[in-house]
Amino acid sequence: MDLASAALWAWLSIVIAVMLVYAVRHLVLTLARVGRRQRPYYHELLDSDEPPLSVLIPMHNEGAVADRILSHIVCSDFPKERLQVVPVDDHSSDSTPESLSRFAAQHEYIQPLTRREGLRGKPAALNDAIELTDNERTLIFDADYLPSGELMRGLSAAFTDPEVGAVMGRVVPHNTDAGLLARLLDLERSAGYQIDQQARYSLDLLPQYGGTAAGFRRSIVHGWGGFDPRVLAEDTDLTFQLYLRGWQVAYANWAECYEEVPSTWDGRFRQLRRWARGHTQVLARRWLAVIVSPYLNGWQKLDGLLVLGIYLVPPLLLTGLVANTLLFLNGSTLIAGTVVVSMFAVGYSAFGNFAPFYQVGAAGVLDGSGERLLLLPLFFFMYFFNSLAVTLGVLDGMVDLARRRAPTWDKTRRQGDAP
Repeated sequence: MDLASAALWAWLSIVIAVMLVYAVRHLVLTLARVGRRQRPYYHELLDSDEPPLSVLIPMHNEGAVADRILSHIVCSDFPKERLQVVPVDDHSSDSTPESLSRFAAQHEYIQPLTRREGLRGKPAALNDAIELTDNERTLIFDADYLPSGELMRGLSAAFTDPEVGAVMGRVVPHNTDAGLLARLLDLERSAGYQIDQQARYSLDLLPQYGGTAAGFRRSIVHGWGGFDPRVLAEDTDLTFQLYLRGWQVAYANWAECYEEVPSTWDGRFRQLRRWARGHTQVLARRWLAVIVSPYLNGWQKLDGLLVLGIYLVPPLLLTGLVANTLLFLNGSTLIAGTVVVSMFAVGYSAFGNFAPFYQVGAAGVLDGSGERLLLLPLFFFMYFFNSLAVTLGVLDGMVDLARRRAPTWDKTRRQGDAP
């Protein structure tokens, strides 16, 4: 075997090993979720004497959904005398300002912020909103989300633990009748929250702050200067900044918030590409700090690195396929065992948003909606779609890093259909 073939075999072996690691990870989390006692949340500590709470809602051209989320907050059970709601009109050119003005006139705790200067984007909008608030407990909702009546009280309860710096609720799509894509994304979300997030929380690993239907302590974020507007994945960056400073992130699986998932393939492609781009930025910034962190044990460091590297899986697999093709053209013959391992790695690592079928299946069973699992075979085809979007996003992120380029925020389009 010549040197080039040996190098290709070595790289292909690395790719297979990485795929197997992620496959085992998904399986371990699934078994931990369905086979062991789960870590309790803090909702038993709810008190009628709620501490003050600020709710921030970044909005850019959200006229289709602005009324809806504000109406849900108005109808929530959180004491309004202790509530401050700051919807941020971030360079909107539609009917968003009119919606915010109308609600502000009717409810004094709704205090809109208008931004017409500076960078547009969620991190910059949140930074300006934080400057207007004094409450330590701060929740974030995207404009297309519909918080349940008890959600704000439930999320806020996590901060009774002095070690908790952020909290994340469960996100559930409400527009599953919008088409096949929305139903597939419903399955992905179910696996990501019901299995992945809950298992990592119960195993004392690193559950993530997700950037919406979530909250953080204002003093922490304000203390380190706010969100970096050059980072698209401000939620992932916040997650790791918290862990690297010794804080914890709580996850409330019972605290549901309802979202409008993309109903067009173009919208989903853009969303995935943006997520992968931002995630790549955070990976470059935080991977070494995770390895050397004195606050994380070995399992937590491994979990953190696997989370940071999750969007590298599709481009890594692509390089493995290229290596495999070159070996074939070079006259090398793949042994049967390597073929089997490769198929195992692809099949078990890549369904959906990198959640294998057993994770999606277990979530469907726990949610009592087994009929949805009839869609599982379609994840094989969706994998290729996801892989292309993610690979392009990773490449975008690498170019950003190489050129020190500040990315432009690409907002997901809303449909605004009633739930």
